Amino acid sequence: MRIARLLHNNKPRWAMLLESVDTYRCFTSDEPWNDPTLDSKSNPLKPFQLLAPAIPTKVVAVGLNYQDHIQEMKHEEHKDPVLFLKPPSSLLNPEGKILNPPSSSRVDYEAELAVVLRSRLKDASTEEALKAVWGFTCCNDVTARDLQKTDGQWTRAKGFDSFCPLGPWLVTDFKEGNQRITARVNGEVKQDAKISQRIWNTAQLLSFASKVMTLEPLDVLTTGTPSGIGPVKPGDTVEVEVEGIGVLRNLVAAP
Repeated sequence: MRIARLLHNNKPRWAMLLESVDTYRCFTSDEPWNDPTLDSKSNPLKPFQLLAPAIPTKVVAVGLNYQDHIQEMKHEEHKDPVLFLKPPSSLLNPEGKILNPPSSSRVDYEAELAVVLRSRLKDASTEEALKAVWGFTCCNDVTARDLQKTDGQWTRAKGFDSFCPLGPWLVTDFKEGNQRITARVNGEVKQDAKISQRIWNTAQLLSFASKVMTLEPLDVLTTGTPSGIGPVKPGDTVEVEVEGIGVLRNLVAAP
């Protein structure tokens, strides 16, 4: 099932995308993860109608979760997952514009698989963690790489408005395996890996994070990026694709 958050009659609504992906039916409840009842009417999906498919209290992100990316960044491998937070204000809709901040001279793309939760998690086992997942989606963990290096920590570099494109929708029956994750800039492939190459899988990451902080419904966890990161500039189009989910597309623009 593909779940979207979209503008319906100029109001945010949750909807199920029908098989063709160009039509949808709205959920009757504002909490479809609890009540999946659908409206009987089908509607055509229009351009720029999709919104980021989450309303999180926080975005919990994971760094250094692919061995090749650790080598690329010249970091040492950590015993435990490296967690950091991106603010909800950094979320960006599919087809939205990534704003290149004037305080940074290098803004990078980072293709990632992300999950959105349907229920609260605290001190969870890996089995409990997977049961709390509502769906999987694509994420671009946009990073001001120069600020990341000079600050010594990652909040500013990864927290600008528009620095967390998410979407295009949630896939609720996605089963993690050898699916490819790809980043393209202006159509040219820059990152290409399999999610099975991650050091820690989604269940392990959620369990670990839940032992640090309580995760709430609609919170987002991103699961790391492979090697191949690089800069973008205003005018570039960035696509993040996870096989079996879809393509998240965003334009880079000056603020």
